[in-house]
Amino acid sequence: MRIAIVGAGAIGGYLGARLSLAGEDVVFIARNRNLEAINANGFKLIQEDGSEQHASAVRAVQHCADAGPQDAVLLTVKAHQVRDLLPELRGLFGPHTVVVTMINGVPWWYFHKLAGPHHGRSLASLDPDGQIAAHIEPERIIGSVVYPASELVAPGVVRVIEGNRFSLGELDGSRSERVDTLSKALMKAGFKSPVSRDIRAELWVKLWGNLSFNPISALTHATLQDICRFPPTRELAARMMREAQAVAEALGVVFKISLEQRIAGAEAVGAHKTSMLQDVENGRALELEALVGAVVELGRIAGVPTPTIEAIYATTALLARTLQAQQGRLAL
Repeated sequence: MRIAIVGAGAIGGYLGARLSLAGEDVVFIARNRNLEAINANGFKLIQEDGSEQHASAVRAVQHCADAGPQDAVLLTVKAHQVRDLLPELRGLFGPHTVVVTMINGVPWWYFHKLAGPHHGRSLASLDPDGQIAAHIEPERIIGSVVYPASELVAPGVVRVIEGNRFSLGELDGSRSERVDTLSKALMKAGFKSPVSRDIRAELWVKLWGNLSFNPISALTHATLQDICRFPPTRELAARMMREAQAVAEALGVVFKISLEQRIAGAEAVGAHKTSMLQDVENGRALELEALVGAVVELGRIAGVPTPTIEAIYATTALLARTLQAQQGRLAL
């Protein structure tokens, strides 16, 4: 398959390196030092056990048009970065190109192809003017839930922390040939890639932790282990998760694991810094709307109160504003 990885960061690098090593034709859309490093040296992957793999056949381009139409486009940027890719992203599209959204949080397409009273509704927190939906047709999209944790330790070098599961699912819950083909390509590359018939339900299980642990860690500079083992923050996360569960269930989602199981899973990851805490430490924009703001909006749509989530959203939004005002330079 011809596969474009849009975003040569921690997750994109992990995917692209493994897919290339499995024989897929992989091109990264990258910039600056990452672009130079990939074209000079390929992509290096440091596995959980410390062993290294070198994907020398990958290439990188800065502009989508230079890569040309692809069979699949894997979007691995942060949710708030998608708008910046429009309309250039269409340079990767052919008649049958699929776009796989490997992005944390609530996706802008949440209500597209979803039967019910909110079918086709846009989320103002994620796509206020409908530009993303206009440039990336819902018919192209395959949903995904990203489970691994990894980090970009240098340009063109990713270290895997843990995990290798990338679930896939059509927005309407169907089992299509294209989603099966993509699943097989990921499995050939060594990933677990089950096809979900209800990708939104699986998305909520991942989001359950992200909407709580990410902002709490950003505000406290604590790891997942720290948050889960300190009773006040463990209970704060649980309150946020209970509110989110009520929102999701009001929208028809059924959770297949318990809240305590989800917290235990986060604790088991250990002394890991969430992506939002890493963004704070590196002075980057926070992935706040997709992880928290959109849940507040979904609560209002569903008629479910979310006071704890709203309070944490407000404080983290101020942190994000302060980061921006200080040009990313904050000190404890």
